[in-house]
Amino acid sequence: MKTLRFNGDAIVTGVNSMEYLKEIKYNKAFIVTGGQSMFNSGVIDKVKEYLGNDEDRIFVYSGIGKNPTTEEVKKGIESIKKFEPDLVVAVGGGSPIDAAKIIALVYEYPELKVENLTNCILPEKRYKTKFVAIPSTSGTASEVTHVSVLTYEDVNLKLGIKSPSLRPDVAILDGNIPMTLPYNIAAETGMDALTHAIEAYINKTGDDFTEVLAKGAIEGLIEWLPIACNNKDIESRQKVHNYQSMAGMAFSNSGLGMVHGVSHAFGGKYNLAHGLTNAVILPYAMKYNSRDKEVSKKFSKLSAVIGTNIIEKVAMLNKELGIPNCIKDTGISEEDFNKDYELLVKNSMCGSTVANPIKIDIEVMKEFVKTVYYGSEIDY
Repeated sequence: MKTLRFNGDAIVTGVNSMEYLKEIKYNKAFIVTGGQSMFNSGVIDKVKEYLGNDEDRIFVYSGIGKNPTTEEVKKGIESIKKFEPDLVVAVGGGSPIDAAKIIALVYEYPELKVENLTNCILPEKRYKTKFVAIPSTSGTASEVTHVSVLTYEDVNLKLGIKSPSLRPDVAILDGNIPMTLPYNIAAETGMDALTHAIEAYINKTGDDFTEVLAKGAIEGLIEWLPIACNNKDIESRQKVHNYQSMAGMAFSNSGLGMVHGVSHAFGGKYNLAHGLTNAVILPYAMKYNSRDKEVSKKFSKLSAVIGTNIIEKVAMLNKELGIPNCIKDTGISEEDFNKDYELLVKNSMCGSTVANPIKIDIEVMKEFVKTVYYGSEIDY
């Protein structure tokens, strides 16, 4: 028996769908966002406008970085406790949404400690707050998942925290918002979404529901992501926004794989953007996993649909979007890599790697970490 969970109360999608906020009744609203981009683009002002523009009832907590840390979350928890809202609105990329999930959870259950969230049984429901997530990037799909990823600075590692209570009640997918994304962010987050879809598609704990969602997301992203990055038209941005959310619904019910395990190791150590590291690692992991008979069969199905080899297509898409060929090309020095190599290997064995369709042992991981850093061939 398997229980599937795809979303909270609603997914509100389409251009200008952010107007849904007008329908929400609340006493106090706590908005969580990242740096200045959501302010500069006018999105935060729009959110406040749709919520009624009552400064006494609206508080904005900003400053969440590209890899949310435990310290940023703790500061948010202190702020939300003082404000005592009944509505939490997360606006921005996956980072502020992930941070807002933990802020809302610990606000509701103050006995929880941020440092111990990966080692305890978390509550399954929230009762004090309604949670609305409005993604500005088309990648993480945090708006529809029960997962939050935090960087634990003491161990230089990004760890996933999972609980049904972390799933937002409402996800608003408004194509207007990602229209302001810079090219590199649109490309990296889009490849993040493609990684989610592909890892969900080949994961052996998947099922009929997740396979259809993942396969549809893969086909849609391969078609529409280059258009969205190069043309910045509203139709393609809305399409990518929707497909990335489909990928999120798939992977949150099936699991991921070695791309995310290795990505979290490099991202946690060097503060690299999650979408960037996923994009770099993805074609190498696809090639390694293709030796599995079931995975190879699924890749063949995708290749038949898109008209070319799926692994080669992903590598070409990376090149077309300006994604580096290897981790070394992101600017991480060979000196640092050699110094941190053992830690990177150790941390790459954690998290999503355990769900990879092929079981990865430490000797394989030692070679694979070198492969993705140098961009070398897989001959092991």
